[in-house]
Amino acid sequence: MHQLWHFAQAVLGILFRHPVMGTSIIPVLPDGRIVLIQRRDNRKWGLPGGMVNWGEDIATSIHRELTEETGLKVSKIRRLVGVYSSPERDGRVHSICVVVEVEATGAMHINDPMEVIDVKAFSPKLVPIGTLSHDHDRQLKDYFDGLTTLA
Repeated sequence: MHQLWHFAQAVLGILFRHPVMGTSIIPVLPDGRIVLIQRRDNRKWGLPGGMVNWGEDIATSIHRELTEETGLKVSKIRRLVGVYSSPERDGRVHSICVVVEVEATGAMHINDPMEVIDVKAFSPKLVPIGTLSHDHDRQLKDYFDGLTTLA
């Protein structure tokens, strides 16, 4: 049912020619490692996140998506990294993505095997920049550079 709702949201966005709102989450563990997910659709590593559900605010979406995809909990939303709105950023649909850094705690495990193959924590120097899904390379580069981006 969850997957069907995401599909319906994308179709409605296309039909009404309005972008879909989503989030990318940069989860930082207490030891400084960054958590990435391996996506089922393209097998690439990327940031956890997803579409904001109807009737849901962005903060609630961030909490929900992080838990669904990584098993982790948000202990604190640290900062806004950027808002990315280029129509080319996601080949599936025009989406606007709000990217935030969060402090994350708990044990990593996959709650949504339909979307996620693996979840793993990387030291910042070992994040596979250059091979990430969608525009997550840019999002993480902006994050590492300390930027707040509107693109």
